[in-house]
Amino acid sequence: MSEPAPDDKPTSEPEPEAPRSKAREWLLPLALMGLTFVSMMWTAAFAEHQWDAHNHLEDGLPFATALMTILFAHEMGHYIAALLHKVDVSPPYFIPMPFFMLGTLGAVIAMRGEIRSRNALLDVGAAGPLAGLAVALPILCYGIATSPIDPLPPRDEVELILEGHSILYELLLYAFHGPIAEGHDITLSQIAFAGWAGLVVTMINLIPHGQLDGGHIAYALVGPKQDRYGEVVLRALPVIAFLSSGYYVLQAFLDQAPWSVIKDEALAGAPWLFWFVLLNFMGRFSGMEHPPTEDATLSPVRRIVAIGTLAVFVLLFMPSWGRAY
Repeated sequence: MSEPAPDDKPTSEPEPEAPRSKAREWLLPLALMGLTFVSMMWTAAFAEHQWDAHNHLEDGLPFATALMTILFAHEMGHYIAALLHKVDVSPPYFIPMPFFMLGTLGAVIAMRGEIRSRNALLDVGAAGPLAGLAVALPILCYGIATSPIDPLPPRDEVELILEGHSILYELLLYAFHGPIAEGHDITLSQIAFAGWAGLVVTMINLIPHGQLDGGHIAYALVGPKQDRYGEVVLRALPVIAFLSSGYYVLQAFLDQAPWSVIKDEALAGAPWLFWFVLLNFMGRFSGMEHPPTEDATLSPVRRIVAIGTLAVFVLLFMPSWGRAY
């Protein structure tokens, strides 16, 4: 009795995933970048022309160009550092938001691979804010140097929003304009405002909590203890918000400011409440604990970089990002 001939066909195996095309992968990010640039232009034009902004869109070009340069440098810092450490990472996806003060909510990068070492975690986390700050500082310095110091109008004649001040921002103002006389303030040009916004964006990203850049840097420095420290930072945000609002409300009351200004000052610390809610929300999905690394070593040079980068957060910290005048 003859046996059936053996099947010559090899057992089928799942085909390997086709490599992603880098050119195709950048199509959507570049489209979002373009939309975000237009959103920034519209926001700057709206600040000057209100609902006629669409007829003066080109007036927002200096602000959009300066801020996009800062944000792009920030995101490419993360992207290049990740590639150098062979971490699978997506291009940056910018988020246009034309009715937001800056015209954007920033950008996000998806880490599709794990960051296995603390050295790599520090490099990827710190590269973004340091690259963005390296671009923001010369832009801000030029903007401050070319922006005039003007007398403030009486509080009962016009409502103004004064930008927040940090230690670094105060030092730059003093370096270029010396002590500013009572009743005067700098009138920021579009480029100066974009540089100031770059400081704010860097400050936010350096908050030492969760999946923010500051959270990555702090975890690389201190390890799993950062989960506990990050929770303390998170709980401090509403305290900062109430203290900031309380201080400016009291100051306005003692200055006998109009009640409309006093009421507006109650919102001086609101951004910190917003980030308290947002970080809690983000933690529900990504987890409150930082993903662990496979080693517990951080090179001496990187330890200095980590401490220095977290110290930058202190220099950039603003109790209030903007308040009524």
